[in-house]
Amino acid sequence: MAAELPRFSGAILAGGRSRRMGRDKALIEVGAGHLIGIAVGALADAGAAEIYVVGGDAHALGGLGLRCIPDQFPGEGPLGGIITALDAAREEVVAVLACDLLGTGGPAVRAIVASLGDHDVVIPVVEGRRQTLHAAWQRQVRGVLRDRFDAGARAVHEVLDQLAVLELVGGDPDRYRDADRPADLRAPPGTDAAGDTQ
Repeated sequence: MAAELPRFSGAILAGGRSRRMGRDKALIEVGAGHLIGIAVGALADAGAAEIYVVGGDAHALGGLGLRCIPDQFPGEGPLGGIITALDAAREEVVAVLACDLLGTGGPAVRAIVASLGDHDVVIPVVEGRRQTLHAAWQRQVRGVLRDRFDAGARAVHEVLDQLAVLELVGGDPDRYRDADRPADLRAPPGTDAAGDTQ
């Protein structure tokens, strides 16, 4: 019998500049919906108590029925988005996903949330790469993250040395594929993996 998940908030980061894609990744049409819908569906399937989007085009995303939170640090990279996500959360555990994930689903989100325990953050590691934008966080670490941000850190990997990090090694690479370029939307599974940028 599977362990009961703690209640958790689900946040999706949509504030990246999408330079390599050339357009707003969150709103790219994929199948019958939009790219951001993959992350929304994964969080909903995993049982998130709330789902909201940090950054991005609030008008367009709101038109899709999504709750939008302005990024406190627009243009300053993913760490600022995570701080904003943790500040906005109603629950003490927060699953934070990028908006451009192509293969994630409820099982992948449940795996990170179920593994968090007393750790500060759970990060999947696939093919040697930390998937920092598919992670579960304790909301209480937001003060540490903000201190490091104020000291100049902008990338997630720059703050991990001060946290109790659990790495989940060896997951299915297809769960963490992201869309950085137009070709990624057409690429077969297994040809790309999400990293530390949007």
